[in-house]
Amino acid sequence: MENPPSRSSLLDRALRFAGHWLGRVLYRIRPRNADRLPAGGFLLLPNHLTWIDAIVLQQACPRPIRFIVDDQIYKMRLLNPIFRAVGAIPISSKRAKDGVRTAVEQITAGEIVCIFPEGELSRSGSLLRLKRGYELIARQANAPVVPVWLDQLWGSIFSFEGGRYFFKWPKRIPYAVTVAFGEPIAPEQADIATVRERFLELGESCFHERPHLQPHLGEVCIRGLKKNAGAVGIIDGMDGTTMKRGTMLAASLALSRLIRSECPHHRIGIVLPPGKGSVIANLAVTLAGKVPVNLNFTAGRSAVAAAMRIGHVQHCITAHVFAKRLGEFPWPEHCIFLEDTLPRLKPKIVAWRVAVALVPTWILARIIGLPLKGGQEEAVILFTSGSSGEPKGVTLSHRNVLGNVSQFSLMLNLTPKDSILACLPFFHSFGCTVTLWYPIIDSVRCVTYPNPLEIAKNAELIRKHQVTVLCTTPTFLRGYLRKAEPAELASLELLVTGAEKLPDDLAIAVRERFGKEVLQGYGLTETAPVVSVNLPDPKPYRVDDPVQPSSRRGSVGKLAPGMAAQIREPESGVAMSLHETGMLWLRGPNIFEGYIDDPARTAEVIQDGWFKTGDLARFDEDGFLFIEGRLSRFSKIAGEMVPHETIETKLYEVLDLSNDERVIAITAIPDEAKGEALVLLTATDLDSAVVREKLTAAGMPNLWIPKKIKRVEAIPVLGSGKLDLAACKEMALAS
Repeated sequence: MENPPSRSSLLDRALRFAGHWLGRVLYRIRPRNADRLPAGGFLLLPNHLTWIDAIVLQQACPRPIRFIVDDQIYKMRLLNPIFRAVGAIPISSKRAKDGVRTAVEQITAGEIVCIFPEGELSRSGSLLRLKRGYELIARQANAPVVPVWLDQLWGSIFSFEGGRYFFKWPKRIPYAVTVAFGEPIAPEQADIATVRERFLELGESCFHERPHLQPHLGEVCIRGLKKNAGAVGIIDGMDGTTMKRGTMLAASLALSRLIRSECPHHRIGIVLPPGKGSVIANLAVTLAGKVPVNLNFTAGRSAVAAAMRIGHVQHCITAHVFAKRLGEFPWPEHCIFLEDTLPRLKPKIVAWRVAVALVPTWILARIIGLPLKGGQEEAVILFTSGSSGEPKGVTLSHRNVLGNVSQFSLMLNLTPKDSILACLPFFHSFGCTVTLWYPIIDSVRCVTYPNPLEIAKNAELIRKHQVTVLCTTPTFLRGYLRKAEPAELASLELLVTGAEKLPDDLAIAVRERFGKEVLQGYGLTETAPVVSVNLPDPKPYRVDDPVQPSSRRGSVGKLAPGMAAQIREPESGVAMSLHETGMLWLRGPNIFEGYIDDPARTAEVIQDGWFKTGDLARFDEDGFLFIEGRLSRFSKIAGEMVPHETIETKLYEVLDLSNDERVIAITAIPDEAKGEALVLLTATDLDSAVVREKLTAAGMPNLWIPKKIKRVEAIPVLGSGKLDLAACKEMALAS
C-alpha cells in the first residue's frame, strides 16, 4: 500500500483552486454547523448524490479532507495523479485491510478521513443501504463519526435525476446547496441504525429551510397554472369536457373576488365530488385568501354537523344537482351554487384570462391581495375519517401542503405528459394533496370522476385518456379485479395504494391479471398526507450497475425526502433503534400544525416537533418502513399486545374467505378478567367451533382466538374504504 503524498504539492494547491472555482461558479454552497467538527482526527460520513460530492464537501469543510476511493477508480490513468495529489486513500475488496489501516493511521494523525457509506451514487435521490465498513475504521481509530448531509444536489446536472448524468440543462446557476454537519457520534454508538437516523434528521432540518416552502399556496398555484397555461389541465370524466390550465386559473380568480366580497368568515365549506367545479372552488377559496374545508358528504348528518361546528363553517360552495342527492345535509345559511354563479362571471373570466396571459405571477398575487408569505398560517382544513371517534379538525399550513407536494414531486418526477385519475374525494387527505394541489402546482393533467366505487367507468376513463397514475385504496382496487379488463389499465405506469394495508394476495392477483405492480404507500391526514411510498426501481446507468431497490414487499416504501423518523417505546416514549418495532414518531415540513381548538389533544400527539403517529413500525437496513399495525388495532389482553389485522389475515386464509370485499373484522370490548376480549364481526355465517379449530391448527395463540362471534349485515367501512373502527366497536357492544 502506497503512502499518501504530502498535502502541500503544487498540483494539490492547483486542484483545490480549480475545485474552489468550480464550486463558486456552478454552486452557491452554504455550510451549516461547521463548528461541530472535532479539532482532531475523525471519520466523515456523507450521503452520495453526484459525481462532484467530494468537491462540494471540501468547499464546505474548513479543513482538508482525505477521501477513501475504490482502488479501481484510484488507478485510472487520468484520475490517479489527481487522487495522489489530494491524498486520497485507495481501498479494494481484496486488500481492504491495507486501506482500513491507512485510514486509521491518518485519523490518528489528526486528519479528516471521508468515506461514502452507501458505497455508490444514489440513482433515486434517496438514502441507500449503509455499508458496515465505516464502523471498523471508526472503532479501530477510536475516533468520532460525523454525519454530513449534502442537500439539494439531487436535481443538479451531476446527479441521476431524470435518468441520466450530465446531459441535461441546469435548473439554475448558481445552484444552491446546503452542507449540514451533524453532531459527532462516539465510535461505539455509530451503528448503521443510528447513523441513518442522524442522516434523516439532518435532511429534515435542511428541507425545512428551502425557500419554496415559504410562499402562499395561492401564489404557487398561480405560478403553476400560468406555466403551460394553454395545456389541458382537467378532463371531467362525467361529461368529457376539458379545461385548459389558464382558463382554470381565470375562472378561479373571478370566483375568488365574489367569495371575498360575499363571505366574511375565514373558512369556506366545499361540498362537491372531484370535478371541474370542485377544483375551481378549492382554488378560488385559496386565491380569496381564505381556507377551503372539504366536507365529508358520505358521513352521517351528525358527523358533518360536528365538522362544521368544529371548523366554524358558515359559508358553503356546492352545486344544485349535487345538493339534491344529499337529502338531510346540514347546510349553513349561506351557500354559493356554482351553476348560478359561474355563468354570471363569464365576462370577468374572459378579462382575467387576458390578465393571466400578460401579468407576471407576483403582480397577479398582489392585485388579488395575497400575502407575500403563507408559511405556517392555515391553508387547508381536513377532518380525520373518524374511524375511532368524532372527527378531528386537522390544520394544514401553507408549508405543510407545499412541502408534501414538493416531496411527492421529487419521488415521482412526473411530467406534463403524465396524467392522474382523481376519483378519491377531496375531503380524503390523499385526494386533496395528491390529486388536487399536486396537479395544479406541477403541471400534471388530471382526469376527474366523482365516485371511486364506479370501477367500470373509472377503468374506461383510464383507457380513453391514457392515464399513467392511479392512486387508490386496497378496498377499491379489488373492484378492478372484478370489473376491469387488462387492456383498460395498460397505460398505467404507477399504481399506488394507501389508507389501509395492502394484502399480499391482492397484489399478486393484480400482477397476474393486469401485469402491474401495486406500490404500497403510507400516510396520515396529519402528515398532509404522504409519508412514504414504494416506487419502481431506478434504471441502471450501466449494465453492470447494482440494483438499487426502491420497493420492498410488505413495506410501505422509503420515507419522503425531508422527513425524519424515530422508533420509540409505545408507553414510555423511550428511544429505540430504527430496526426495532415500536411507535413511529415523525418530523418534517408536512407535519400538521395541530387540531382545531383542541390544544390538549394536539399536545398529546406533537411533542418537541415530533408527531406520534399511533402506528407500530420498524425500518430495515435499506431504509424501508414496515407498518406492523395501528396501536388502536391492538388489544392488550392479559398483558399481551394482540394484533387485530394479523388475526383477520389468518382468518381469510384458514377459512378460505373471498377477498373481493370485507366480510370479517376483529374488534374488542372491555373484559373485567383480562382487560379486553376479542369479538369477530362477520357478514357471513361462521361456526365458532370451526373458527377455533382452524386457528388453533394454524398455530394461533389461544389469547388471539376471538371468544365471541357476532353476525352482522355488513362490515362498516368509511367513504375512504377504511374500516370504521368506531362503528365496529358499537356493533360489538350492542346486545
